[in-house]
Amino acid sequence: MGTISSADQANSCLGCGAALGEPFLDLGTTPLANSYIKPELADQPEPRYRLAVAYCGSCHLVQLTDRVPPQHLFSEYLYFSSYSESYLEHASRMASSLIRRLRLNTSSRVVEVASNDGYLLQYFQRRGIPVRGVEPAANIAMHAIRKGIPTYNRFFDSEAARDILATFGPADLLIGNNVLAHVPQINDFLLAVKAVLANTGCAVFEFPHVLELLRHVEFDTIYHEHVFYYSLSAVQILANRAGLEIFDVERQPVHGGSLRVFLQPRPYRPVHPSVEAVLEEERLEGLTGPDRWASFSEQVANLRSDLLELLCGLKRERKRVAAYGAPAKGNTLLNYCQIGTDLIEFTVDRSPYKQNLLLPGSRIPIYAPEALEREMPDYVLILPWNVSREIISQQADYRRRGGKFIVPIPKPRILDSIEDTVAATVCS
Repeated sequence: MGTISSADQANSCLGCGAALGEPFLDLGTTPLANSYIKPELADQPEPRYRLAVAYCGSCHLVQLTDRVPPQHLFSEYLYFSSYSESYLEHASRMASSLIRRLRLNTSSRVVEVASNDGYLLQYFQRRGIPVRGVEPAANIAMHAIRKGIPTYNRFFDSEAARDILATFGPADLLIGNNVLAHVPQINDFLLAVKAVLANTGCAVFEFPHVLELLRHVEFDTIYHEHVFYYSLSAVQILANRAGLEIFDVERQPVHGGSLRVFLQPRPYRPVHPSVEAVLEEERLEGLTGPDRWASFSEQVANLRSDLLELLCGLKRERKRVAAYGAPAKGNTLLNYCQIGTDLIEFTVDRSPYKQNLLLPGSRIPIYAPEALEREMPDYVLILPWNVSREIISQQADYRRRGGKFIVPIPKPRILDSIEDTVAATVCS
């Protein structure tokens, strides 16, 4: 259904330049996870790229072996953070926590990199704190600007840092949620972060913890936009190289288990014991050596087999199956498992920007959520499993009428009761 397209192949680590070994996981060739298809183009081939991941034994940085240029990925984008109620709640709590901890006020300056539609900066702005977003996707940057969030429509780099300093001033706080994974030139990026910070400033990054990816077989979070899959061990080496110091780390439940890392340009605040605690945990779990990664491919293959067995069994029983959501992670899952409209009739999504399009690769149509009650499929596969609790709560009428949910991660299973619903969302 597509053509194999060329991408930059990496023989050396993007972090330290050491030679990369063979991938520990190869998911084959897949389309770009956010390249949704217009129905009139359904018969047209789409580009596909190899999706494989390797571990650097020198600096512990887990990374893609084949990379697509960022301008192909982020110039236009269909992910709007504000369509997830649970993520908005997380953003509100994050803003309140950082304002309190860093004692931010109307004289402070807050910059967010990859600021999306202003979902987070709005909570600082409501407290009278000046903000600036940096968002490379033109359509999303314009959406934020219309909401009143001042936003630079560009990638964040050293030139952007100079412009921010000239037009806005040094940042007391720079935030980057789920952005570190997207930046191939990570060393230059962190140097730009240091350059834009005030002397007593703080940079805060959140990213999915690769330890949770391994523990819960979250392979679907691997796609071409995510160049890196981070441990704190790898981030510490990168930060030190850029002249930044990690002084605290917090665990966050979002995206299947994330870390919130605090960095500073000089030793202004004491280093919290949590930093060494997480580093030691990673060492004990084998994240700083090659052996821990070797068995992951088999775990992923087993999950694929289990999911296909479940869906094929339901089809043999003449049960109808739909899906909920059109996230990038869902497209990795569907394309790796080779699941299409033969097993899943349609999916639904709250974002109007995705409705009436087709999922890349699988060509499964995307409808509004109301389609679930209208069509009443017997089962719904939750593709954004990290917000299962939110989705199941929103679809109470569907469940009351006899509909059931399936979650694919960490093991495909049908949710038969409220107790199962709670168990399924412990990683959300």
